[in-house]
Amino acid sequence: MDITYAVEQEKFNYRVCAVMIANNKILAMHDERSPYFYLPGGRVQMGETAEHAVVREVEEELDITPEIVRPLWLNQSFFTEDIDKLNYHEICIYYLMDISGTRLLEKGDRFTLREGHHIHDFEWLAFERLQDEHFYPVFLKTSIFDLPEHFTIRTEYE
Repeated sequence: MDITYAVEQEKFNYRVCAVMIANNKILAMHDERSPYFYLPGGRVQMGETAEHAVVREVEEELDITPEIVRPLWLNQSFFTEDIDKLNYHEICIYYLMDISGTRLLEKGDRFTLREGHHIHDFEWLAFERLQDEHFYPVFLKTSIFDLPEHFTIRTEYE
């Protein structure tokens, strides 16, 4: 059971997101319901660690098993969702992921995958491009530039 609940027009979410970086680009996604880009990830389930949840969500969405490098950000946000118009209170942990042991980069700069009844479009977005895109979370549009150089994960396959 996902850790989320709704009360009238308010909704709480406990989420995790995967920050996957290659060549000064971040992997973002959108689907048929969302007019904006967001990061791969999803809700944490009751009794599940955040670390397990982020790996599980990436496996479900991208069919790869990345390794967690470290948590990057813990963010609390309040927003009205563009799609369902509910007022959200969301806690999200953002994890830097190592994708070097996967074949993710072989999928190309843009690719589409199906997860259940949803079609997800993925795209590697240059950091500089984030300012011009409809992209959530908004704080990442600037915080991505604060990462030290050594956080850019190598992209060669082992």
